[in-house]
Formats: sequence, structure tokens, C-alpha cells
Amino acid sequence: MYSFTLATRYLQKKKKIKLGYRFAWWHTIFLFLILSSAAYMLLFVKNGGESVPLQWGPFLMLEILVAGTCCYGFFRAKKADATLQDKITKSDLDWSNTVYFAGFVASIVMFFFIQAFKIPSASMRNTLMEGDHLFVNKASYGFRIPFTNIRFGQFQDIKVGDIIILRFPAKNREQLNCGNETQYARDFVKRVVALPGDTVETKEGRLWVNGEQVSQQPYELYENIERASFTMSPEEELEYQALWENHVLDNYVPGAYLRDSFGPVVVPENSYFAMGDNRDNSCDSRFWGPVPRENIKGKAWFVHWPLNKIHLIK
Repeated sequence: MYSFTLATRYLQKKKKIKLGYRFAWWHTIFLFLILSSAAYMLLFVKNGGESVPLQWGPFLMLEILVAGTCCYGFFRAKKADATLQDKITKSDLDWSNTVYFAGFVASIVMFFFIQAFKIPSASMRNTLMEGDHLFVNKASYGFRIPFTNIRFGQFQDIKVGDIIILRFPAKNREQLNCGNETQYARDFVKRVVALPGDTVETKEGRLWVNGEQVSQQPYELYENIERASFTMSPEEELEYQALWENHVLDNYVPGAYLRDSFGPVVVPENSYFAMGDNRDNSCDSRFWGPVPRENIKGKAWFVHWPLNKIHLIK
């Protein structure tokens, strides 16, 4: 938009865009840029500050809207006299500055402070339900310097019980499918249940940390199902720990054992163990390994949609 402003001022001084067709084409280019930028900005905000995937349905509708507006702008500008052209140009520049500033502010806010997130599955029932829209406080655990894993200004430590948004911790697309659906590069919402250095295991589906069974909390859900039993020798425990830390344990141990008779494992330094509240229907650290600190994007803040469910998340 800034480049468009400079180019417009230059061409106005040279009297290159005063003629009807030239001005009409220039105005049409502006409409295309401004509408495309505004649409991308809205998608960017809706997507929580992440890159916007190409979806052909909305993309086609957007292109039809942009094309229609540009056609209207072309014929309007083509018929404009010198006075109206000056007014249109001034309006173009005002809109370009407005969209640029709005996009800049939205980018800063979404990158450093807030991320929008939609609950995609039942893994956090009944704390968070499918279809709930929430905001994530990305500043809670510190601001991240762009393109690095360096953080500063941490307001609070990550603690047991925090509901976090995290990026899936696999290192490549071939690792960990959690069933048939590839989870690589997706964001998850889970609850922290263990910290670095803690020993974690499940027995009969129930969580144990540092050798003690964790008291069942009101938010936990379990099903009345037959439980799988799994035991290991000390030598097998070492291999089990290594596979788990490398995010490939799911490729070697059946899911029922990981759900009901997981571990024991020790959470590595600068990593966390996260689980869904719907314990028997959650793909979590039992399956895809420890969550590195740099993969944690922020703390779940509050549900903002549906309107009848607005509340702070605890």
C-alpha cells in the first residue's frame, strides 16, 4: 500500500494517469490490491495469526466479489472528470493507509498477544466442547522473538493444570499418525499434567506421577471399558523411554497399551507431559511424546463463541 501511494503521487505529478482509461485501470489495480489485502487480513485474524490455507470454495467466492467490485470501479473511474478523479485518488490513498495500518496492528496483536482457536475434537470434554471458539493468551509464558525460539517477558511459569495450545511435537510428517489422521504441524489444546523431571505412567487408565496416583479431578472423563495391561523389564524401559522421547513410541506399542498401561517415563528437561481431559479419547503425550517448551504457543484464555458459553477457562 505504501508503494502504491508513492507511485500514485509520482504519476499524478507527471500527469500520467489523468486520462480516462489509464485512470480507470490504475483505480482497478488499487481496488484489487486493497480488497485482496483486506480479505487476507480477515482470514489471518480468523486463523489465529497463522498462515492461511488455500480453500477453493471461499477463494472462488472472494475472487468473484473482487472481480465484480473492480469492474464497477473501472467503469466509474473511466467516466470521471478531473475533479472526481482527484476525489477518487484521495479516497484510494486514504483506504490504502487504513488497510495497511489495520493489517499491521492485527499482525502484531496476533503474533505476540492473541491467537484464535477452534476446538476440533472431543479430547477436552467436558471442559471444552467441539466447536467452541476460544482465544489463547500468547504472552502468558513470554513473548517469542520472530523466527527464533527465544522468549522474554514471561509473566508466569507453566504449571500442572494449565490448559495450553501447542504445536504437534513430531519432527517430520512420517512420525506419529495417532490412528489414520496425520497430525503433523497442527495445533492442539491439552492440559499439562507433569513437569520436567517428573516420572509419569498410567495404570488401569489412571494417571500416576512420581510414584503416586493423581487424585481424579472433576474435569476428567473416563469410559467404563476393559483395560489393557502391559509390563516391561528394566532393559525394555530404557528402550521405551528412548522411543517415547523421539516421538516414535506410537509406531511400536499398540494404542490400547499406551492409553491404559503407559510408562513409566521421565519427562525430559524443558519438556512437558500433556493430556486431554477426555482421557480415553485423547491423542496426547502418551502417544506422541513429550511437548518441548518451544512448541507451547500460549495458555487457553476464554471461550468467546457460542455466546451462551462465554467464560474464562480454568
